[in-house]
Amino acid sequence: MAVHLSLPDAPVNRKRVQRLMQTMGIEAIYPRKRTTIPGLGHKVYPYLLRNLKVDRPNKVWCTDITYIPLRRGFMYLVAVMDWYSRFVLSWSLSNSLDASFCVTALEEAFEFGRPEIFNSDQGAQFTCENFRSCLEAKSISISMDGRGRALDNVFIERLWRSLKYEDIYLKDYEQVDDLHIGLERYFEFYNYRRRHQALEYETPYEVYKPSQVCLS
Repeated sequence: MAVHLSLPDAPVNRKRVQRLMQTMGIEAIYPRKRTTIPGLGHKVYPYLLRNLKVDRPNKVWCTDITYIPLRRGFMYLVAVMDWYSRFVLSWSLSNSLDASFCVTALEEAFEFGRPEIFNSDQGAQFTCENFRSCLEAKSISISMDGRGRALDNVFIERLWRSLKYEDIYLKDYEQVDDLHIGLERYFEFYNYRRRHQALEYETPYEVYKPSQVCLS
């Protein structure tokens, strides 16, 4: 490919190709950094959402971690989402996969109340004692995706796709501070201004708002 791009009759700069590929959503196929790494000896829970009717906010919350590329380096992003309304309750950034930033996001989400069921994958951040104890202390049922079944947590997977194609790949953030500001703007747009067809063209906040009763 590099030979073709450097031919005298059609020279193309490599950085321009990278920018155009990001704009058009074209990506090379290559191994991704793993964010779901089981913890040795950590307790794993069954998946509770199969055939479950989620008919109101705060019935099910979900969480996931995704890899965010920067122009130089990368960060990890975790978010907590209400399954019914798609409202992003909280999010947090980290330069490592230590569980602490996931616990921080969970504690911030509790400012909105608490769910009946909390769903995650089987990553060590969510199966560790510190994270599980936060849920168990509030008598929240814990649900975990099956191994290799990303679609068990389909709504937050769709959030990651929207975020990356609508913001991350287009903005090409260089610094962590710029990324943080960009994420604040995106999630404000996503929660309060973006209307979803699946929500009958209401925003996530409009659907979630009536549920904001603390259930502590």
